[in-house]
Amino acid sequence: MDPIVYLDHAATSWPKPPEVFEAMRKAMEDAAANPGRGSHRMAVKASRVLYGTRKTLANIFGVKNPNDIALTSNTTEALNLAIKGYLHEGDHVIATMIEHNSVRRPLEYLKRTRGIQVDYVPVDEEGHLDLQLIEGAFRSNTRLVVCSHSSNLLGSIVPLYELGDIVKRKGAVLLVDAAQSAGMLDINVEDMHIGMLAFPGHKGLLGPQGTGGLYISPNIDLEPLMHGGTGSQSEAIEQPTVRPDRYEAGTPNTVGYAGLQAGVEKVLEWTPQHIYRHEWELTQYMMEGLQEVRDLRLLGPALGKARTGIVAFVSERYSASELAFRLDREYGIAVRAGYHCTPLAHMASGTEKTGAVRASVGISTRRDEIDLMRRAIAEIHS
Repeated sequence: MDPIVYLDHAATSWPKPPEVFEAMRKAMEDAAANPGRGSHRMAVKASRVLYGTRKTLANIFGVKNPNDIALTSNTTEALNLAIKGYLHEGDHVIATMIEHNSVRRPLEYLKRTRGIQVDYVPVDEEGHLDLQLIEGAFRSNTRLVVCSHSSNLLGSIVPLYELGDIVKRKGAVLLVDAAQSAGMLDINVEDMHIGMLAFPGHKGLLGPQGTGGLYISPNIDLEPLMHGGTGSQSEAIEQPTVRPDRYEAGTPNTVGYAGLQAGVEKVLEWTPQHIYRHEWELTQYMMEGLQEVRDLRLLGPALGKARTGIVAFVSERYSASELAFRLDREYGIAVRAGYHCTPLAHMASGTEKTGAVRASVGISTRRDEIDLMRRAIAEIHS
């Protein structure tokens, strides 16, 4: 493959640490049987891989019981399990204007099919949430608050400690979409009063695609999203009641979860605090250069403010798709253009008619790559 400056980490982090490759290779060789479906040595090894992954995830998220983490194929599956498994007819939900379609579409589906009620609380142009508006949106039937920890367009960060306190005091459940924060921001489900936490394996946790999970508080019982074989309570006609089997029907991606465990272990070694600082400094450096380019508008929090490793921008001279195409073909820079599956956030930032170009950094991003990005945008606009 030709050399590439990869600035699309908000979609999938790349490259993965060598330890991830090695863990997946070893699992394919030694533990590629079905976990929980047999007592032979390979099946037992596969079960140990899954439990080891749960333990490591529990460590990074402050989860007391690893079996309260259901392993999924991605954040979207986790969010669907949480939303569809928890809400009933007549329930009211509070969400925000920075939600991804993996939150909005399940909610809109349940509005149509179950008669739930949803309010999307506005954010300001930078993507910041006024917690007083959240508190004012509660009704007597509010059962769930859904919130993206960080916007996948604007990079803004929601203060989860304060939000969790509000939701707990109001007697509702907080569901957090950690697609852009897991592995980069500190998350503790107990301290933040998070009832459910949906997260991807393939982004900040540095694992492979096809992995993710949902933490489910022991005080919450969800209706399973899928029904089928689990290897436990097979004589029963209904889905098992024991966790995590209740939420994990079918053969799991054992090899992928082995890679996820290795990725999370690497994050714990580096620490989320170090990773965040690295990404924040790179985004600030990128913004310093891009804000000098005429006819370019940067989105999200202003220079110097907290944000995750995302810098989105709009050109007055080029469409988002044309600009991203030229960056790829002329400079070998990979970014993403369009609406990023978050039309509500585009409405908040005033880019609902244009979309935007999104550059996103990761722990592997280097300063010289940002230099190339800054020069490329300046040359295109010269």
